[in-house]
Amino acid sequence: MAPSGAPPKTTFPPLTTKYHPITIFTTAYPHTNSTLNPFAAAASNFFNDLLNKIPLPRWAVYAIFAAGALLILICCLCICIKCCKRNKNKKQKKKDEKINMNGMNGKTTSALVQPDVTDVDYGTAKKERGKLLYSLDYSAAQSELTVGIKQANNLMAMDLGGTSDPYVKVYIIPDKIKTCETKVFRHTLNPVFNEQFNFPISKSTLLKSTVVMQVFDFNRFSKHNIIGELRVELCNVDWNHVIEEWKALAEPAKFEEENLGEICFSLRYVPTAGKLTVVILEAKNLKNMDITGNSVTDTLTPERNPYVKVQLALDKRKWRKRKTSVKRNTLNPYYNESFTFDVSFEQIQRVNLVISVWDHDAVTRNDPMGKIFLGCDASGNQLRHWADMLSNPRRPIAQWHNLLSAQQVNSTLTLKKRIPLASRMPF
Repeated sequence: MAPSGAPPKTTFPPLTTKYHPITIFTTAYPHTNSTLNPFAAAASNFFNDLLNKIPLPRWAVYAIFAAGALLILICCLCICIKCCKRNKNKKQKKKDEKINMNGMNGKTTSALVQPDVTDVDYGTAKKERGKLLYSLDYSAAQSELTVGIKQANNLMAMDLGGTSDPYVKVYIIPDKIKTCETKVFRHTLNPVFNEQFNFPISKSTLLKSTVVMQVFDFNRFSKHNIIGELRVELCNVDWNHVIEEWKALAEPAKFEEENLGEICFSLRYVPTAGKLTVVILEAKNLKNMDITGNSVTDTLTPERNPYVKVQLALDKRKWRKRKTSVKRNTLNPYYNESFTFDVSFEQIQRVNLVISVWDHDAVTRNDPMGKIFLGCDASGNQLRHWADMLSNPRRPIAQWHNLLSAQQVNSTLTLKKRIPLASRMPF
């Protein structure tokens, strides 16, 4: 019994805990790949079936596919590089030489930016090739030119050890009858030669000649490499005293300047009719050669039978050709023969005209005596003559040209095979 004044005590029934099982419901969802993207599944199955049919290990098949993809990528890259270079060359070519083809009405002129052949300065050397001390002395009484090779300084090193084995070759052009060489000095860039060479030459010929001094690096078992050269035009020399001076070596000329003669011809183009007329007028001072190809000094009794071949090349391919009659036993032939070709206005911009002089021989093969080409791919006087013809339609333009060697023209023009005629084509 609780004491008085205390709150009544409350009694609670005992607690009983019951555990009820919880049921978790799970829903099974089907595989979504086959239902959401059936096309990818079908493609995957087809690809797997195809690989299973190939009688090779799976790694080998993957390697073949990777190699093929790499090859295709390389081909695409090469094509892109070639296209970029071609576009760059076209832009550069348009900058270098520009002929205004709108001048066919005779009211405009042609713009030429390329220099003349004689204006090209071979003395502009990109690399320091060294210097050469030389001397020149001419004896009018003996008709003899003395060329002295004194010494060289700071020559370009051509060997792996940083040295060279220099020697000097001396000759006179255009005749080049005699060639002299100094001794070879081993393993030095500052050789002292102190050698003199005598060349018999008349005063009249002297003023038309050029002394060439070429410094070579000697190699016993391979081609001798040229270090540099000097070219001295004898018409500009004061012969009142002996000349002795230092000069820097220049880059060697690609082709030797030979006097092969001159040819005169006229060009006339009629754009409305698409007619190109070439008139071969005459040639003079052709170089007389013997059967070995060497020059003959006695031109009083020439045995050359020259004729002229006129050839058109379209897109650097041989297209059409004609030739003149043969003139017997002369080095100054006169022709005055005309040739007309059908050339449209669209083709005239892609045509090159090749003029070549040949020595006719009834027994052996005909020998080339000189060559020249005109067109939009030419330079110097040749390009100027072609541009004058285009800017003066229906008017014949005549001009003299110095003949060049066939090797020089062929390397510049690089003609391809002949264009097939329509009658010979199989369709």
